[in-house]
Amino acid sequence: MNTLSLSNWHVFRGERQVLRGVGFDLQGGRCLQVLGDNGSGKTTLLRSIAGLVPREAGELRWCGAVPADEGQFHADLGYLGHDPPLKADLDARENLAFALRVRRPVVAGEIDAALARVGAQAYADRPVRTLSAGQRRRIAFAALLCFRVPLWLLDEPTTNLDAAGIALLRELMDECLARGGLVVTATHQDLGLDPRRLDRLALAVLR
Repeated sequence: MNTLSLSNWHVFRGERQVLRGVGFDLQGGRCLQVLGDNGSGKTTLLRSIAGLVPREAGELRWCGAVPADEGQFHADLGYLGHDPPLKADLDARENLAFALRVRRPVVAGEIDAALARVGAQAYADRPVRTLSAGQRRRIAFAALLCFRVPLWLLDEPTTNLDAAGIALLRELMDECLARGGLVVTATHQDLGLDPRRLDRLALAVLR
């Protein structure tokens, strides 16, 4: 079973400690909603799990064991931050092909299938710089689908989404959890998930 556990997690940004002794245990098929005021370290927590921000101390266990190679653990996750990591002058298909080839060979038809699943076919051939923020976020969701990873780290995933986009996000998260995947998301938005699948972690601003 997919599981993710953090214990005694400490992270500094410069000389300021942002996270102190944070820990949680998350089982496959469950979503962890990270809550807290601005400056409490929600984004820092997600980025440190993804390996984008170094931790000062703390243990991470993935599927019950400390990874011998955290690079392999990072290959098992998809991170989506505030701004979708898309190249402005490429179109949606080119962006997804680029992102996928960093990880593995592209399978014929999978990019179009992912774009269709998120409702982005109509603008898939347009440069990303010409798209709205909500359209760009849908393309980023398509990338998550293509990665086929069991762990999603989502930072404020509802940003710039309309009601239909939020409903799509809920469906995609439900599908991930139904496969035994895990979602860690920093948001105060009610995502409409089954409360039986939802855990919460509240962070406080350190003084």
